[in-house]
Amino acid sequence: MEVTAQEVADWMVKEIRSRGTLYQADAIEYVKTQFGEQFVFVNENGNTSLSKEVKKAFRKLHGGKIAWDRDGFFWAWT
Repeated sequence: MEVTAQEVADWMVKEIRSRGTLYQADAIEYVKTQFGEQFVFVNENGNTSLSKEVKKAFRKLHGGKIAWDRDGFFWAWT
């Protein structure tokens, strides 16, 4: 069965809900190994990032209840 971006976003929200935060590096590593490399890519700055589809599903799912910490490279429950 093929995994969807929505399932990846669901996992991210559950992680943040239970832990309070989710570091980008941890998320990328987990998503790559557990869901597949199709959900990550290297952006124009040379950094590994989550796919646009995952980020879109994630934003829609949390509806503003999770914030990105630009300095710490993590998401946190607000």
